[in-house]
Amino acid sequence: MIKVSKITTPSLWSVYVIFCSDNSLYTGITTNIERRFQEHLTSKKGAKYFRGRKPLRVVYAQNFESRSLASKRESAIKRLSTQSKRQIILHYQRQKMLNALIQSVRLSQNFKK
Repeated sequence: MIKVSKITTPSLWSVYVIFCSDNSLYTGITTNIERRFQEHLTSKKGAKYFRGRKPLRVVYAQNFESRSLASKRESAIKRLSTQSKRQIILHYQRQKMLNALIQSVRLSQNFKK
């Protein structure tokens, strides 16, 4: 008998940081940030870290081609001081806003044509 291996599409792995109700930051990795956030919020599948605090929002996310790369970035972020983590979050959020502004300008220019 020939074994047929299951064909899977490669998935992106993401590192994420969640801002919590006690002003702390939680860092993790996943293939689906929205699902994982909901698990932290409502499920027993969520991290034990959230038993004493509530996850409020995802404040940072970065995608990687492999779990290994995502884990290395997660580890690097976890080693940072709180101040350094807040700096990369601020940079990420500014970049996200700038990208949204650029997209908005491009759309308005295309609309005018």
